[in-house]
Amino acid sequence: ITSIMNRVRNLKNKYRNEENITDEFNYTKISADTTDNSGTVNQIMMTTNNPEDWLCFLLKLEKKGVPQMDVSLLNRLIGRYSQAVTALPAEKYSQDESYARILVRFAELKALQDPEEARDQFHLARLNCKKFAFVHVAFAQFELSQENEKKCKQILQKAVECAAVPLELLETALQNLHLKKKQLLSDEEK
Repeated sequence: ITSIMNRVRNLKNKYRNEENITDEFNYTKISADTTDNSGTVNQIMMTTNNPEDWLCFLLKLEKKGVPQMDVSLLNRLIGRYSQAVTALPAEKYSQDESYARILVRFAELKALQDPEEARDQFHLARLNCKKFAFVHVAFAQFELSQENEKKCKQILQKAVECAAVPLELLETALQNLHLKKKQLLSDEEK
């Protein structure tokens, strides 16, 4: 646990440092870039700063394109998700579903760039939001996509052991894994 907590602290520090460097580097570009949304971010951070508002903002931002096809959008999304994760304390929001969704989506986006960093983010999500079955399923799906079937199965079994809810979601994912499906959950099941 100490090792994981140290890794979490290192990741948080890393993202804070990267964000400061990026903000300084893009300072002149921000004023001319209408897609920056810094006003919205500042408003969220200064008023409510809650996971629901962050998630709503981030999902609207995602609708502007396809991150898998648009590197610029992907980088912008990763930056904003990083900002949300940094702004929302895990101690306060670990039981909040919107916070868990932010952590999972951030990890999924990181997977498009760097699988090792994505794995760290999935660990962070699972550590902070273990009661949500979808967090475990998303991490298991990531491991399956990395061809780590054994790790995928372990994650799902541990989720059952820690009583993540809803249990049916985990059972369906395990069943699909046993059937050798590439997707643990269909779009309907999600």
